[in-house]
Amino acid sequence: MQKKIATRQAYGSALVDLGKSNPNVVVLDADLSKSTYTVKFAKEFPERFFNAGVAEANMMGMAAGLATCGFIVFASTFAIFATQRALNQIFQSIAYPELNVKIAASHAGVTVGEDGASHQSIDDISIMRAIPGMTVIVPADSTEAYQATIAAARHFGPVYLRLSRAPTPQVLPEDYIFKIGKAYVLTEGSDVTIVACGTMVYEAMVAREKLNSHGITAEVINMSTIKPIDKETLLNSVKKTGCVVTVEEHSIIGGLGSAVCEVLSEEYPCPVKKIGIKDHFGQSGKPEELLKHYGLTSDDIVNGVITLKGGSL
Repeated sequence: MQKKIATRQAYGSALVDLGKSNPNVVVLDADLSKSTYTVKFAKEFPERFFNAGVAEANMMGMAAGLATCGFIVFASTFAIFATQRALNQIFQSIAYPELNVKIAASHAGVTVGEDGASHQSIDDISIMRAIPGMTVIVPADSTEAYQATIAAARHFGPVYLRLSRAPTPQVLPEDYIFKIGKAYVLTEGSDVTIVACGTMVYEAMVAREKLNSHGITAEVINMSTIKPIDKETLLNSVKKTGCVVTVEEHSIIGGLGSAVCEVLSEEYPCPVKKIGIKDHFGQSGKPEELLKHYGLTSDDIVNGVITLKGGSL
């Protein structure tokens, strides 16, 4: 069975390596360090770790202050708290002055599971990508999460790094190299382009195998950087396939699908099917149950592709 690792675990490992190589890296957490895996950094570098307590807004203010002193700051908490409790501080104190703060947001999406709607962030991508100058990254697996954390430290300016709670299968090759703003074509195809991010990249790859049995070859793109989006890779693929299915563990309003549609509507209009959470709140359940309930499984992707192409199952 393929080994699964949560992207938040890779984030914690990357922080330790960053701490060893760069004394300017500091880490903040809102009393969730065991869950966000910043506890690893805290044990190695206690003098550069600060627990802000259950006070995310204050933590973002602290992060802004440290950044003005030349530190590379990673502010860590759950995605729902980062984007809803501390949005004003992120907007006013971090993004507006273009400070070097990385907002690491774990437990994103409905796969938080039994914690329910109060802990399931399904609109954070739309919120963050609307903030001017904010880079938004959603790693697909632990390999990409590790590299994205390193890349975020090297990138000057605010970054939103969206991480998962649930373990995620490895989908990227061992020689994969992450670059901010660059999408990755996992498989080539000629009938449809499937653009996915985060945990949904694995489901897209499974869907691709199922589509083969229907005589449909899908080009699967891992669009891990939602902003700035890789227009070149997207357009090159769509000019070949002529249609797109987007897949995200997020609301279909304002997320990956919307970002893709913004590009296509201006530069290459074509049929698009957006697969994600409709205009609903989350609810409690096991992750796999919730993915099925909200239509985020590989079978849902297959159905979406066939429907888009005018067929039926």
